[in-house]
Amino acid sequence: MARFGLHMAKGSLRLRRPRRWSPGMHDPRWQWRLPKKLDSQAGKMKMNREEDEQCRHGCELAVASYYVWEASNLTYISTLFNRPVPEVQRYNPGVSGGDVVDVGTRVNVPFACGCLNGDFLGHTFTYVFQSDDTYEEVARFRYSNLTTLEWMVQVNEYDPNRIPDGATINVTVNCTCGNRRVSRSYGAFTTYPLQPGDNLSGLAAESGLPARLLELYNPGPNFSGGTGLVFVPAKDPSGNYPPLKLRRGISSKAIASISIAGVVAIALATFCLFTGFYRMEKVMEALALSKASDESDFKHGQGSEEKTSESELDAGASRKLSGITVYQSVEFYYEELAQATNGFSATNVIGRGGSGSVYYAELRGEKTAIKKMDKHASKEFLTELKVLTRVHHLNLVRLIGYCIEGSLFLVYEFLENGSLCQHLRVSEKKPLPWSARMNIALDSARGLEYIHENTVPVYIHRDIKSANILIDRDFRGKVADFGLSRLTEYGSASSYSRLVGTFGYMSPE
Repeated sequence: MARFGLHMAKGSLRLRRPRRWSPGMHDPRWQWRLPKKLDSQAGKMKMNREEDEQCRHGCELAVASYYVWEASNLTYISTLFNRPVPEVQRYNPGVSGGDVVDVGTRVNVPFACGCLNGDFLGHTFTYVFQSDDTYEEVARFRYSNLTTLEWMVQVNEYDPNRIPDGATINVTVNCTCGNRRVSRSYGAFTTYPLQPGDNLSGLAAESGLPARLLELYNPGPNFSGGTGLVFVPAKDPSGNYPPLKLRRGISSKAIASISIAGVVAIALATFCLFTGFYRMEKVMEALALSKASDESDFKHGQGSEEKTSESELDAGASRKLSGITVYQSVEFYYEELAQATNGFSATNVIGRGGSGSVYYAELRGEKTAIKKMDKHASKEFLTELKVLTRVHHLNLVRLIGYCIEGSLFLVYEFLENGSLCQHLRVSEKKPLPWSARMNIALDSARGLEYIHENTVPVYIHRDIKSANILIDRDFRGKVADFGLSRLTEYGSASSYSRLVGTFGYMSPE
């Protein structure tokens, strides 16, 4: 038993920790660090419209492709996924030596793909935490990158540094049930974690499927990147591809339930529709930046407000700073954003802020960061859209576009080196040289000076911190996150009594 890297602990079969990680385990797209405390409802990926029906019902079969890092056996792997050994054996007829599994091979583990919390397709497994475990080790090694450290933090209530020995933790694995726009011939899929050395042609040859089909099912991931999840059509134990099951119509029970609901349901629906349309109408009105007057939200003295018309702003701009070009942001469709983020998959999450999650995506040939915000954050959404649509500077993060379908989305340029906070606080990052720190500080000051002094109206950021200073590939700084910004008149003295932003030092101004 020892030669397979196994030992008995507390009456259960366990796999020893490897001495080192594979060099391909670190995903360069994880540029932001998640806070220790997370909203348990945050970070869940929404499905696009054509998959809404599948999310409500899920599918009976999905397969997890488990990559074996160290000599193991089917008994241990079956225990991890709470599946009986004979069932796992049916999906792995090529495993030689009975129960033994060789290093560098993959084991297919079947599971049911359901709609978790009515929000995304996945399955939650349970794992008994041991004294030498960490969230990162469970995600990367125990479950072989089928989930992520960030995903583990989101679906568990335990603090990452204070997980009691013997605690039962959740391990959530994403899955999919297919896409009728691509093909109706495939209704079961393998959740396949990419490893260093994988590529599209090799995966197509291994699965016996056309490379183009795999690209259509996985429009976002880089198959040669060595990290992330892709979904590959899976066969059942008989060697056939289960077809996509389409559900049509409403059952008699559903009709009866709707009838019983009666007046109450109609009243609630009317209220919800009115509220939703009212909110969206307000968003749409505010998005017409080139036609409507700006909501300046000025405050003077005890809180009286003034509104400066767009014509007045333009006149002031010509006096203060001529030659400012107002660019129009691109409006994206939800389907395009969903495809680029692989259905807003957890593997595409690169950060989390106070107003929403941030996803990595490649849109129209450009690397982007997509911030997904709840509709209740419409004020922050409109503020940031208004600022970055009108103000452009080398040291301000560039806004590419937006989307208001389902949720509120802002699309930014992607900055490869993440945030300044990450470089200052994350131990595995190489410390920045003082020359780079000085450049980043000066770049940030230039960006703030521009919005404070050289725009009309001028803007006050109100949430400057290291997490909101992003760094590009050349280690130049850019100011980001303008959701709490406020407009003010040039040269006016304004006072604000309400505290906003991140708790910390406040300058006397």
